[in-house]
Amino acid sequence: MSKSNEERKRREALIYHAKPQPGKIKVVPTKRYATQRDLSLAYSPGVAEPCIEITKDKKNVYKYTTKGNLVAVISNGTAVLGLGDIGPEASKPVMEGKGLLFKIFADIDVFDIEVDAKDVDKFIETVKNIAPTFGGINLEDIKAPEAFEIERRLIEELDIPVMHDDQHGTAIISSAALINALELAEKNIEDVRFVVSGAGSAAISCMNLYVALGAKLENIAMFDVDGLLHKDRTDLSPMQARFRTAKHYDSLADALKGADVFLGLSVGNIVSQDMLRSMADNPIVFAMANPTPEISYEEAIVSREDIIMATGRSDHPNQVNNVLGFPFIFRGALDVRATKINEEMKMAAVKALAELAKEPVPEQVNIAYAETKLTFGKEYIIPKPFDPRLIAKIPPAVAKAAMDSGVATEPIEDWARYEDELLHRLGADNKIIRLLHKRARSNRKRIVFAEADHLDVLKAAQYVYDEGIAIPILLGNEKRIHELREELEFDDDDIEIIDPKSEEQRERRQKFAEIYWESRKRKGVTMIDAKKMMRERNYFAAMLVNDGYADGLISGYSRSYPTVVKPMLELIGTAKGVRKAATTNLMITERGPIFLSDTSINIEPSARDLAKIAQMTALTVKMFGLEPNIAMLSYSNFGSSEHEDAKKVGEAVEFLHRYYPNINVDGAVQSDFALNKEMLSEKFPFSKLAGKEVNTLVFPNLDSANITYKLMKELNKADSIGPIMLGMRKPVHILQLGASVDEIINMAAVAAVDAQEKEKWALRKEEA
Repeated sequence: MSKSNEERKRREALIYHAKPQPGKIKVVPTKRYATQRDLSLAYSPGVAEPCIEITKDKKNVYKYTTKGNLVAVISNGTAVLGLGDIGPEASKPVMEGKGLLFKIFADIDVFDIEVDAKDVDKFIETVKNIAPTFGGINLEDIKAPEAFEIERRLIEELDIPVMHDDQHGTAIISSAALINALELAEKNIEDVRFVVSGAGSAAISCMNLYVALGAKLENIAMFDVDGLLHKDRTDLSPMQARFRTAKHYDSLADALKGADVFLGLSVGNIVSQDMLRSMADNPIVFAMANPTPEISYEEAIVSREDIIMATGRSDHPNQVNNVLGFPFIFRGALDVRATKINEEMKMAAVKALAELAKEPVPEQVNIAYAETKLTFGKEYIIPKPFDPRLIAKIPPAVAKAAMDSGVATEPIEDWARYEDELLHRLGADNKIIRLLHKRARSNRKRIVFAEADHLDVLKAAQYVYDEGIAIPILLGNEKRIHELREELEFDDDDIEIIDPKSEEQRERRQKFAEIYWESRKRKGVTMIDAKKMMRERNYFAAMLVNDGYADGLISGYSRSYPTVVKPMLELIGTAKGVRKAATTNLMITERGPIFLSDTSINIEPSARDLAKIAQMTALTVKMFGLEPNIAMLSYSNFGSSEHEDAKKVGEAVEFLHRYYPNINVDGAVQSDFALNKEMLSEKFPFSKLAGKEVNTLVFPNLDSANITYKLMKELNKADSIGPIMLGMRKPVHILQLGASVDEIINMAAVAAVDAQEKEKWALRKEEA
């Protein structure tokens, strides 16, 4: 990365944390507070009543306060990431980030607590004094060996779950990977020989858990910066001393000869291909130093075909990522009010993760990771972090283990209901956006930014490029683009800039004009008209996509929707079998993603048009890895009105039921019934939507759809992706006038994924 790029990334990180308000988390009220009555209940005098109840029985604190869903992420800043001892204040951004992960993956609220105390006794005293506030304690970034003593004593002296994630997170995730890797290698853990590079808290915790799984101490060779942990060494902590060996190895390379498993939690590039070749058959290599592994994934898999490899990196298979563990372990512990997180609960998490990797993978996960079908094997031994099943799989296993081991104080009785509650917790975050970006990165496409001479569009293009979401082609006034790039320090030379009006594009303009004139000459377009239009950015951009030079385009930031959609319909047109294009908006709501159609094009669609819009929307919903449950909306319910507007919707549903029976769609139905599955099931049990969570709404006309999506966006502050074009021959997507940078980024990701989908369809047709 160039120096200017490094500086830009540094500044971007600082702006991210500083704007629009400092930090990454905040406190949000959960009760009404609009009236004086509300405030009198929230504070004085009403607040006295729960206080009295808690004095009668301290357990009532879980009933009347947030304690049961509140975790403290606590650090003294002595071992932060790769930064070392940077102090409590400097560690705060990391602790806030950990809080963010707790919330988005397991819906756990967090207060981050930074303690200015290196002394073990003072630190423990501080944590014990504030513990009544919390349902659990996550210790973070505390240096060894103090971390071991702090965690041990807090577990003993507190009656709430305590876990130092740096110690146990990697151990739990890698243990699950180890179980499955050993199964694939056809080896027993009791027989295999381990070589470990690193003797810090993470490495020791990993090996302690491996021993609990059956590994033999005499089969472990552990190295630190001073060499092998040999029985003659006197400089080891009690935790390290457990792994002293009487065997002699001259070096890490010597120890690896004939070894079955390598565990790396040290520094990058200390293992060679020859060292891996010296290992036993079907070697298991967990090279987890970050950001640079002990040996790169590419070097390792080339060294021998039988290797089973895992790293800590997200850009390779088998990422050992702590986010697979800590949110869900605490979720299960909190939900049964466990007094501690014990070894049985950690082992339950290990086994649940290992088992999940063997189950059929949801299409949503395959799509997110650009896999045809993820299946248990050498490149898939642990689940992916974006797997939505994690929250329904790991917490119940942890909760059951807490109950079985006697540390649960509030046992769960209805497991089906509990799992349903866990799945509902997923609805409040932006996972679908992360999945969208992840999928776009898997096969980068060339996307034209047709208005790149506007600052916000160029900012979005910069992000898209830096994050690998797509390869931008910057279209617009070249001088202005260069000026803006200089302002943004966006100086990557391999990003193409095209000015449709420039002399350099004259030959291309002529070619495009001839093609356009040939297609429109019998519709009143002259060659002079065609040449003039090719100087206009949207016509030129559409021709770049038609010509195959680009895979897709986005436009519309500075011009009205009808102005931009016209050239797209004229030059690119609709796909085969599609009479009219349409649009859908993906709204990210607290209840989860909801698609709204048609929000931008068809003013008064006919019954047949509505049916086609529903069908096209269903395909788009599936593109996002979701199963569409579609409600065809009206002011009436299932024929309760004879008005032609209501009958139109009913006719569309009848058509869909007859010709597309596999689409889960029903109506006409009012919006409140569509979105309230209990109410719908009670009143209309015959409906195909009864008992289902509706995630797609098709509106009877443009007025209702457009007004609804804009109201949701402004009043509920719901994020919106769209309008997403449906039924176009090529991937073209049109922004709303004045779209935000985030909206432009998301639409670029949609265009990239759309291009991937259309490429797959084309290949299938060729193969057929």
